Amino acid sequence: MNKMDMYMFWFFIILVFGVLFFLLGIYFLSIDYFLMLDWEILSINSCGLVMTLLFDWMSLIFMGSVMFISSMVICYSFIYMFDDFNKYRFLILVLLFIFSMALMIVSPNLISILLGWDGLGLVSYCLVVYFQNYKSYNAGMLTVLTNRIGDVCILLGIGWLFNSGSWCFLYYNFYLFDWSYVLFVLIVLGAFTKSAQIPFSSWLPAAMAAPTPVSALVHSSTLVTAGVYLLVRFSSLLYQFDLSFFLLLSMLTMFMSGLGANFEYDLKKIIALSTLSQLGLMMSILFIGYSTISYFHLLTHAFFKALLFLCAGLIIHCMNDSQDIRHMSGLVNHLPYTSTCFSIANLSLCGLPFLSGFYSKDMVLETLTFSFFNTFIYFLFFLSVGLTVSYSTRLMYYSMTDYKGSMPFSSFFEDSVMNKSMIFLVIMGVLGGSLLNWVLFPFPNFLSMPIECKLMPLIFVCFGGWIGYELCFLNYSDSIFGVSSPLLVSYLGLMWFMPNFSTYIVNSYSLPFSKLCSDFMDMGWGEYIMSNILVMYMYMLGKLLLFYQNNNISIFFCSFILMMFILIII
Repeated sequence: MNKMDMYMFWFFIILVFGVLFFLLGIYFLSIDYFLMLDWEILSINSCGLVMTLLFDWMSLIFMGSVMFISSMVICYSFIYMFDDFNKYRFLILVLLFIFSMALMIVSPNLISILLGWDGLGLVSYCLVVYFQNYKSYNAGMLTVLTNRIGDVCILLGIGWLFNSGSWCFLYYNFYLFDWSYVLFVLIVLGAFTKSAQIPFSSWLPAAMAAPTPVSALVHSSTLVTAGVYLLVRFSSLLYQFDLSFFLLLSMLTMFMSGLGANFEYDLKKIIALSTLSQLGLMMSILFIGYSTISYFHLLTHAFFKALLFLCAGLIIHCMNDSQDIRHMSGLVNHLPYTSTCFSIANLSLCGLPFLSGFYSKDMVLETLTFSFFNTFIYFLFFLSVGLTVSYSTRLMYYSMTDYKGSMPFSSFFEDSVMNKSMIFLVIMGVLGGSLLNWVLFPFPNFLSMPIECKLMPLIFVCFGGWIGYELCFLNYSDSIFGVSSPLLVSYLGLMWFMPNFSTYIVNSYSLPFSKLCSDFMDMGWGEYIMSNILVMYMYMLGKLLLFYQNNNISIFFCSFILMMFILIII
């Protein structure tokens, strides 16, 4: 079979399975049914090696969504990677990535979750370093080392569950047991590393070094959402503890990434920071106590974020591989179809009424209004939503309007295969939210609140759009509120210097300190006293003998006098 035919073959297979799983999940939800399959792989005497798979509405709908998006990404890669020398290797890596995620989704015990979890980390490293240059290697190393922390947490969690008698966490989610607090901390820490919450946020924008189809897959439904999905599964255990500290961290992640995206000029990094902001939103509402709403936003976000990345990939292609949004202008005249899809995804991200993002975001904000948290959390949440609209408006202004940028050599070309992969995601980006809303929440809650609370999301959305428009005219050296400081812009735009803390600070202090320790221990007095003493003794003795045997008459005479003196004394 031709290498490019393999792309279309796997596109068709994964699309069929995705639609099948999605419809099966809706059917299981409607009849309140789930399957737990025990597959005994090996049995020796009384010991058995058993693989357990859990098929319920949550795992099936999520796996259907992942496979649907993955099939579109593979169809898109058919053209995107057409001239690449290693396109067959790329397809195999993407398929491994999808299967690792599917294994993690249907696993009810931590052992098989670890297999999928580790597979995601390993394959993501291979995909991030796919374009072999120093930037990709550094980004891949940062990605894989940060994710290793989460892998170690899952391993330790397996060790704690071993004390309870089974690794199937579903049995231990509903009551407190001896090691439950330790397990809770380990699971949250593992989810924080995979979903890039503070203080592990720096790897997510760095992972943009991967090809754009991979970014679409990673940042919509696979790698970064694995942590949120794991916490949704463990939510019954989580809600038995105080989650206010973790809520604060996820809120700060949401605010920090929204702020950083407003000062960023790299198209892919803006969308990556947008993903980080939405992950903070999912984590926040989950820690407030509404795991199903978090899962709902996870699904709606996956569709429009994948579409956003696929449009960005085509735009970057047309811009002669330039990712700077200041090089883009008037794309709506040159790429009308892609610009339409890009705008739909962006407006869905902002929460425009009756697009898919609106249903989940509005539900999150109204539920937050009814929760018992203080004004700081309330305003930070709404401010972060306003910042989402702000960077989306700024992005649209630079790329779509007649802003006169320094446009590079461009070759505008919309491919029909790429367009077909986008149109399905557009349909889900428009209809997916309402469909899932009807399915997951068949009986709507009646929330009664004052008019100012009800209009608060709309006020912040309009305010964020205005701020985004004003930021379009901000240069690097301009003053912000009368403060002219590049340091302030750098601080806000570089994720509060978090990449520096997680990369440069590690080697800036530890390497000189290790050299100091090496000099002190290996090359210091210990080297002379312990290691070199015999060598130095033989060296000094040899020098003395050489000096003595140099036929010097004065030395012989002095030694004769010394010997006579010793004999007389004796």
